[in-house]
Amino acid sequence: MTILGNRQLPLLPPDAVGAHTRASRDPMTCLFKCGNACDQPEPNRSGNPHLQDEIARVLGRRRVLQGALLGGATLVLAGAATEDAAAAPTADRVRRGSLARTWFRPVRPNRRDAVVTASGFTSSVVIRWGDRVLPGAPAFDARRQTVAAARRQFGFNCDYVGLVPLRERTDEALLVVNHEYTNDELMFPPGIYTDDEKRALSMYNHGMSVVRVRQGLVPGSWKQVTPLRRAPENRRINVETEFRLTGPVAGDPRVRTSADPRGRTILGTLNNCSGGTTPWGTVLSGEENINQYFDAGDGVPEEYAEEYARYGITGEGKGWSSVDPRFDLSREPHEPHRFGWVVEVDPSNPSSVPRKHSMLGRFKHEGANIIIARNGRAVAYLGDDERGEYLYKFVSRDRVDRRPTRAARRHNLGLLGSGTLHVARLRGDGLDDDRYDGTGRWIPLTSDRRSFVAGMSVADVLLFTRLAADRVGATRMDRPEDVEPNPVNGRIYAALTNNSERGTTFPVDEANPRGTSMVRAEPGAPLTPAAGNRHGYVLELVEDRGRHTGLAFGWNLMLVCGDPASAETWFGGFDKRLVSPISCPDNVAFDSSGNLWVSTDGNALGSNDGIFRVPTSGLERGRVAQFLTVPPGAEACGPLVADGDRSLFFAVQHPGEVTGATFEEPASTWPHTDDFPRPSVCVAHRDR
Repeated sequence: MTILGNRQLPLLPPDAVGAHTRASRDPMTCLFKCGNACDQPEPNRSGNPHLQDEIARVLGRRRVLQGALLGGATLVLAGAATEDAAAAPTADRVRRGSLARTWFRPVRPNRRDAVVTASGFTSSVVIRWGDRVLPGAPAFDARRQTVAAARRQFGFNCDYVGLVPLRERTDEALLVVNHEYTNDELMFPPGIYTDDEKRALSMYNHGMSVVRVRQGLVPGSWKQVTPLRRAPENRRINVETEFRLTGPVAGDPRVRTSADPRGRTILGTLNNCSGGTTPWGTVLSGEENINQYFDAGDGVPEEYAEEYARYGITGEGKGWSSVDPRFDLSREPHEPHRFGWVVEVDPSNPSSVPRKHSMLGRFKHEGANIIIARNGRAVAYLGDDERGEYLYKFVSRDRVDRRPTRAARRHNLGLLGSGTLHVARLRGDGLDDDRYDGTGRWIPLTSDRRSFVAGMSVADVLLFTRLAADRVGATRMDRPEDVEPNPVNGRIYAALTNNSERGTTFPVDEANPRGTSMVRAEPGAPLTPAAGNRHGYVLELVEDRGRHTGLAFGWNLMLVCGDPASAETWFGGFDKRLVSPISCPDNVAFDSSGNLWVSTDGNALGSNDGIFRVPTSGLERGRVAQFLTVPPGAEACGPLVADGDRSLFFAVQHPGEVTGATFEEPASTWPHTDDFPRPSVCVAHRDR
């Protein structure tokens, strides 16, 4: 038996040596996904104190006890640190078919043009870009795309994946998927479409899809229900779909436009990133990088210069105003205020009007995920995905009605329209106690009836939430992406993807401790230093179990991601010799045992992105094991563990999105059904 001793994990100083780009993603992805946000001036110019400013006098170089459990006990591990030892199953984890407990040998880093799953598992495509969703949709032909067809076909890039069960069929369910953004270089063959035709097609390839799916013959497998007349819930939500604005901002003069003088009906949803499925059977979807869709036209209106700048709206859009004038800021200066919300869709009712919830605030939403507190209130956790932005929490005013009645469901559908929105302030403990941890407080910003930010009304706070959070001194974080409650242990897990400026314009602190990262050009290449936090963290918030409506919490960095060979990494106290390298956590999910599943976006270790399983408790807390990798240039999205832990749904977004790639000269042809790549939703399961 060996006892692991202390291991130094310092606050690393900035070092630009080896930096290759400002972000970990390929430059092509940065251009189309977020409009090169990292190359723009930092929107958050608030001057809010970082944690370093609060604890600099007492914070020294931090040390992490390599063998420490969360509670501080010493971890004892048996055996030699070999790959076979890492792969050896323990008796309580072996349950054939269960992704929560089944042993698997981790997938090695690779650059294959394929979805590579752990041995004993396989994956299959459920639905691809262009596949039929609605009756009457034509077969997809990349060289004969039309707006009429796109309205009825599965949209382009797919991010969030949700699965809503059907009451009448236990073997069928509704798959709900976001279509985040488009890429002209990979979508259109040259010489066929005009610029305006491309813009119109791109507009209608955004939005969401609802698709009825059923279990396949192999346990854990799923496929689309056909013929489509057997799928009455199927739906394509696009740029012309009507949404109802709810909450205090509805009707505000700043959301009124010439097409909607009442300020209550919005057309379309854009740049939908992650999301969440509510306890009452609806799906929440976050509108993220909405700044890149608006053109300046005759110039950016001066009246909103500060607000536009805080949201990164420069007027350098996608040219959509030549197709639809509402995307021209000089004509419709209020149109940007109608995006950047969390939307709610009822997939079981295809005729329902989806909503945009102003009470959840307006910023670059990654998603929204809900847990029911002990007192019955719905609590939603949210992240603002940009460098230096914040973590948020919403607590509903009313309680969930748990009765299985239509009246109860109607009540629950209104829960997100009233309540209190908070933003997080984190403090390091200032002690040299061998861990990155501390305490925090949720700072109330506004309720639906009263603003808690001096000089700002309720509508001001909700329309310009970033400005409100600046004023109360919220803690600036490294791209807060997916934030989800673990239904087993009640803790909250946030993916903090990366920040290439951490250590320079963003000082290091206890919650954001890395100013230099070790990166690889490709699997097996030497580790070299690069400036900033290139690999990201997974943050764990500990609120009083069951009482998620409180203001106080504790926090720790469960994962300091990167290559296990790097001194700065940390894996919840687990032996670093026995874990998979992981870089840029993006989305999180949980299985029935409370294991954390992490997908990545922008791997800075030279390998394709992938999905990982990580226990959150016990002797294996922090044991990162890679379950699958996706093709080159692709982002691993989702993930979703479903069907009694037999199925892992995930989305392969932007396969082949590599600088220089085009439709005719692709960097990937995955899923290899055509001579060009097609973003798709997949499901992984045990082999037959």
